[in-house]
Amino acid sequence: MKKEKKMVAEEKKRNISYGSIFVFCFFCFVFVAEVVRFVKPNYDFKQNVFTERDVTVTEAIAEAVVEGSHFVMDSISPCNSRRSGLPRRKQHEKLEAPIGQWRERPPTTYCIKFESFRTLLNLVKDGKYVSRPFSSGGYNWTYEIYPNGDKRVGANGLISLYVRIDNSTLITNPQDVYAEIKFFVYNRKQDKYYSYHEPEAARFHLFKTEWGIPSIQSTANYLDPTTGYVFDGDQCVFGVDVFVAQPFKKWEVFSFDEHVNEPIFSWKLTHLSTSFSDSYTSGTFTSGGRNWVLKVYPNGDGYGKGNSLSLYLLSESNEKAYVRAKLRVLDQINSNHVEKLVEGWPNAAENSGWGFEKFVPLADLKDQSRGLVVDDALKVEVEIIAFSKTDSTLNA
Repeated sequence: MKKEKKMVAEEKKRNISYGSIFVFCFFCFVFVAEVVRFVKPNYDFKQNVFTERDVTVTEAIAEAVVEGSHFVMDSISPCNSRRSGLPRRKQHEKLEAPIGQWRERPPTTYCIKFESFRTLLNLVKDGKYVSRPFSSGGYNWTYEIYPNGDKRVGANGLISLYVRIDNSTLITNPQDVYAEIKFFVYNRKQDKYYSYHEPEAARFHLFKTEWGIPSIQSTANYLDPTTGYVFDGDQCVFGVDVFVAQPFKKWEVFSFDEHVNEPIFSWKLTHLSTSFSDSYTSGTFTSGGRNWVLKVYPNGDGYGKGNSLSLYLLSESNEKAYVRAKLRVLDQINSNHVEKLVEGWPNAAENSGWGFEKFVPLADLKDQSRGLVVDDALKVEVEIIAFSKTDSTLNA
């Protein structure tokens, strides 16, 4: 009996021991899993932040260094498009020379002739040659030539050409300057200039004073006399055209006024039976700040001649505006006025007018019951609802 009790007690101890180990292991596993779940996202987040910041800084530096440079984009880009600035590119990718064209006419803005390209290369080494200042479009510029490439953008062994605007002129007159830039290199073999340019004007301002193309030609072309880019020993010529686009000075402002002050004008024509003129024009009246007149043809105009009264609204300044107005011949007895809406651009051949050749039949005018002519008098009216305005202004 004692032996059996002892065995039961030992079995309970073993069960408790196994249970404790299981519980301990379970909590250890849960702890490790939670630590991994917490640490990994933070590790990934830090890596992502670093990568994005690295890319942003690289692109920001590129924008500060040069605008308008041409590079071959990744093969996934549509149509092998190019863009200005410094893209992220693989080390094995090379700068591609821009497409240019030959022409006989020399540059019109500025040229530089070097007596010896090799001497220039030795003196400048991996730097640049900066021209004397020259003027174009009211601004001062300098021409910058890297005979062995602009190392800032990885243009090794290439001719890089830039123009820089004098920012002192931008300080006194801080505004964006847009200029069409063309670079030229002379080839004696062709006896022509090869020109390079962008279809869009380059934008310059206080924080972006330089624009250029880092991959004009291979430097090797200027070390080989057979190419024609060096001649008469070792001479070479570089040119540039800078055409500043002047900002527009005149504005045309179009508006549509639907809140017309003094919109209604009435006019009474008397002694119709003894009047033999083809047409009658009212005195000038002002509505919406513009001067107008009404014109009546008692016996008709155009297709209405001999069968209808013609009625027009005319702009005294002959301005071709969009007008919405109601023209009326008033019923002086029953107030059953003849009213027609005119809307649109001028539809009358005479004096930029709006109206109708056949406004009301002559038979209705003669019908005394209609009340349109009373005591040999006719009343017409216009209500101008809205009209367009076109104002010209000058830039300050």
